[in-house]
Amino acid sequence: MGNELAALRTKDGQPYRLFPLPWAQPVIDEGRRLAASYANYLIVNGAVLMPAYGDPADDLARDVLAKAHPGREIVQVPCRSLIWQNGSLHCITMQLPAGLLKA
Repeated sequence: MGNELAALRTKDGQPYRLFPLPWAQPVIDEGRRLAASYANYLIVNGAVLMPAYGDPADDLARDVLAKAHPGREIVQVPCRSLIWQNGSLHCITMQLPAGLLKA
């Protein structure tokens, strides 16, 4: 998939900046792999909230996200309990554009 993504271009013909994330160790429940993915992060204001699973790869993922999002604080949020519900950090949030809801 990396080659396919690297071949994609923006509407201006520029390549996308790609930042490969590490894999967390598999978490298996009744024979199925749960969604422990670092790609399930959330960008909020001046920070990136990233899922952490108590895995050695948590810090590696933090470093990759820091390079991908310079100037934003990278905050690790414990999410191991969320993956038992078949999702993670980004999955449990609902993003709404500013101004959509009336105050």
